[in-house]
Order: sequence, then C-alpha cells, then structure tokens
Amino acid sequence: MQERIRHSIEEAISLRRAMVESLDQLDLIERITRAVIQTLRGGGRVFFCGNGGSAADAQHLAAELTGRYYKDRPPLPAEALHVNTSFLTAVANDYGYEETYARLLRGWGRAGDLLWAMSTSGNSPNILKALDTARELGMTTVGLTGATGGQMIGRCDYLLRVPSTDTPRIQEMHMLVGHIVCELVERELFG
Repeated sequence: MQERIRHSIEEAISLRRAMVESLDQLDLIERITRAVIQTLRGGGRVFFCGNGGSAADAQHLAAELTGRYYKDRPPLPAEALHVNTSFLTAVANDYGYEETYARLLRGWGRAGDLLWAMSTSGNSPNILKALDTARELGMTTVGLTGATGGQMIGRCDYLLRVPSTDTPRIQEMHMLVGHIVCELVERELFG
C-alpha cells in the first residue's frame, strides 16, 4: 500500500513540475488571473461550473472569492452555478441536463461577466452549452480541462489544459490553479 501511496504522490509532484517548468502554462495562469481581475474591477461577476468533483471545486473557488482567501476584505461577486438544487433538478427534468448551466446564465449572466468552466474531459455537454451561452452573452470564458482539451477547444477565451489524462491528478491541478488565481486576485484588489 505504501508503494501505491508513494506512486500517487510522485505522479502529483511530476505533474506540478511539468506545469511550473512550462512558460506557456505560467503565462496562461497570469492571463486568466488578469481576466478575473478585469472582470471584477469592471463590476462583473464570476460564475463557476463543473460536474461531480469539478462541481465541488467550482463551489470551493466561488467561496474563496465571496468569503476570503488570506485577508479579511469585502466579498467579491462569485457563485457556482449548481448550488440551487431546486433550479438544477427542475431544469434538468424539464429541459434536459445539458441546459442546466446555460439556462441559469441566460437569467443571470451579462456582458462583462466571466464563466470559469471545469471539465476533466472537456466534453461535458452541460459545460459546453454553458460556454456557448456565455460567449453569446458577451462573457469572458475560462476553461480548465485535461491534456486533450476535448470539445472545449475553441469555446474558451482562455483554456488551460493540464498535461494529464488522469482525472484525480487533473482535478488536483485545477484546484492548485484556482487557488493561485484567488490569491493573486485578492492581493491585486486588496493589497
């Protein structure tokens, strides 16, 4: 068992090393951070979405912005699109699951907002529909996915592809990137 534990930790370290050694990835994280800052400074809101573990990560990152990261400071306007289960289940039942996030964006989203979408495969139908809807509304779109990018390629203003096909490792990197962005946003906006 310890060998498997060691292997998992080594895989995670190796993936982090690949990310930190990639100037393209570091530049992309900086550009994503600047997009979030620009959105918030312009009075826009940040919406997060994902499925399963990525939904939990979306909710976590929204809470980092609305609550706090390191500093006691005013809340920032951010929300995970799945937190209203009555809405989610009604729309899934009445219109189909792929409409869940898109329909909520049509109600809340506007030009100047930002959608942060996470899908390890890049092929989740409800995430793809949300990205398409966000772009129709004039929102900035950020996508985090795995190595292939899936169908999210071409649907995002900023697409960070974690160089892995292993779902748990991809999700770990999504949270690392999300935490880095939250830290830098807080630092930039609140000193």
